[in-house]
Amino acid sequence: MGLRIGVDIGGSFTDFAVLDDDTRTILTLKVFSRPDSPGSEVIDGMQGLKAHYGIDPHDVVYFTHGTTVGVNAVVQRKGLKLGLVTTKNFEDVLDIARLKIPDMYHLMSNRPPPLVPRDRVFGVVERLAADGTEETPVDAASVLDAVRGMQAEGCEGVVVSLLHSYRNPVHEQQVKAIIERAVPGLFVSCSHEIWPIIREYERTVTATIGGYVQPIVSHYLTQLQGALAKSGVTADLKVTKSNGGVMRAENGKHNCVQMILSGTASGVIGAAYLAQMSEISHCMSLDIGGTTADVALIIDGKPQYASGEYIGDFQIHIPSVSVSSIGDGGGSIAWVDDFGVLKVGPESAGSNPGPVCYGRGGTRPTITDAFAVIGVLGRAALGYDAVQVDAEASRRAIEPLARQLGLDVYKTATAIVDVSISGMYAGVSRLSSRFGIDPRTFSLMPFGGAGPMLGCFLARALNMHRLLIPTTPGVLSALGGLIADTKNDFVRTTYYPLDSAALDRLACDLDILDADARAWIIQETGSDANAERVVSADMRYRGQSFEIDTPLSVEAIKTGDIAAIGAAFHREHERLFGHSDGTSAIQIVSLRLVITSVTPKPELPAIAQGVGAPQAESMVRSFLDGAWREVPLYRRAALLAGHRFSGPAIVAQDDTTTCVLPGFDGVVDRYGNLLLEAVQAAAE
Repeated sequence: MGLRIGVDIGGSFTDFAVLDDDTRTILTLKVFSRPDSPGSEVIDGMQGLKAHYGIDPHDVVYFTHGTTVGVNAVVQRKGLKLGLVTTKNFEDVLDIARLKIPDMYHLMSNRPPPLVPRDRVFGVVERLAADGTEETPVDAASVLDAVRGMQAEGCEGVVVSLLHSYRNPVHEQQVKAIIERAVPGLFVSCSHEIWPIIREYERTVTATIGGYVQPIVSHYLTQLQGALAKSGVTADLKVTKSNGGVMRAENGKHNCVQMILSGTASGVIGAAYLAQMSEISHCMSLDIGGTTADVALIIDGKPQYASGEYIGDFQIHIPSVSVSSIGDGGGSIAWVDDFGVLKVGPESAGSNPGPVCYGRGGTRPTITDAFAVIGVLGRAALGYDAVQVDAEASRRAIEPLARQLGLDVYKTATAIVDVSISGMYAGVSRLSSRFGIDPRTFSLMPFGGAGPMLGCFLARALNMHRLLIPTTPGVLSALGGLIADTKNDFVRTTYYPLDSAALDRLACDLDILDADARAWIIQETGSDANAERVVSADMRYRGQSFEIDTPLSVEAIKTGDIAAIGAAFHREHERLFGHSDGTSAIQIVSLRLVITSVTPKPELPAIAQGVGAPQAESMVRSFLDGAWREVPLYRRAALLAGHRFSGPAIVAQDDTTTCVLPGFDGVVDRYGNLLLEAVQAAAE
């Protein structure tokens, strides 16, 4: 039937996972990312797949791709220089936000500066009422004044976000047309095109994030399509989405906000698949690449979904796999601030020049360099022989930090790891509080190029007792993209009470969403015959400030069963908050529909059986837990099902290195996954 390829392009490496439809086997590869020449990594990867496995590009029938280009641009604030057009007198929308401070326990805590500063925000004369009717027509002169202001500020693009455009987009369309006539070729996007939701700030910040990265992502996808064709692959390029699905690359160019969490969502989909295979009901995924560390929850084998996920400092209000992204990845740079405090990130060395130990011109020490200094890395080649680790170069790079801190170089390297773990701990704590879970009851699944290096450190900090290290953790995001379903979300703001007068409107709104969804899935896959549709509504008791997403029955909407719709909301409110009020009036704020076309999933083969302890390739010296230790080095390929060993240990493989700390025991399961358990927890 052919080959199916999933690719994840990260800040440092590009990962390939190849599924043979006939044999159901999976092959993997890593190559360096090329942010200086987007698409070149695909050519390199296809050449590598041919050299390693004899793969012919013409045999590829499906090609999907996930990327962190968008999220990295936001985290590192390297996106477009944007202007923002708002309704006059609402220019402070991004600065005011929701009047929340980042840390409620720190009175001097400040909100991060918005992606569009106040001097690049321009108000125009126009006004729509809350029901979408026109109160004040668009004043073209005020729009042209805004254009002149944007030109004076050197804006490279503009986002238009006007009041109540979720009800009626006509004013945003008129403003966009005026700007495009005045400045042909200028990038212009509108909030109703990005995600037409109620609430001014949420819609505006989402549109701003989309505009901030869209030209970058669009150019990137165009380059990638060209590189794919040049490499000989004729399959249509697919891209993974924030909601864990996939779509055609052409759609991604125009709606890139839907793929802002592309790479991170793919990783969670892959982790959920492995959690199901391993019968782990409660799992926390930890995806650490070159730039970011991302955590997500998997409950009963299913990823958790939400709206309002953080992209660096900002929330983005689109449906997405619930992932908390922070700035610490394997390539995050360590530095000392003006007060003599050690910091890590958010700036990353990326793939060019990359960590110092990669020998590609990097001079500033990273988390990866810290692991090279303490002896975890440098014992084997990385990235399928793409990297020979130079630990001595890392040591020289960390020495200036050591002098500033008054520590030796090994304790400084350990401190770099500890600081990175503290940032991850904060991210996990936020996610745990949001979902009301106890991390100690979850298993941790670290993956990505740096995840297995840091997994035990974070598990110990969180008092988590169990870890699962996938067979090929460095390319799990690529595998996730390969098995992701074709999927899209649709929303329609309703904002009416749940009563008999609203039933016809509710059914009509559902018909509109259903027609849009069917048209989309036909465009993507050619048919809607086997598409699955899930309907929900954002509902609340009248007088509440925010609503909850409530699953609804299509039949209840079609038949006008008010009691069933109301009961569904009461149950969801009870589940989330421990109480409900069956006598209170209910409002339906938005109606949602998710359409999915299922992608075939691979069946992982069992590996050969072994007994007892594996044979260590060698004993190496590593500085772990503040002391030098003789540590066994195992080759992942030599580990068989049933093999057992105790930490400290290092497990080396082509796509990553696993650091097993003292106090953890390891066993290999039948699929080749490495299961680690805290010794104290096992004794209990």
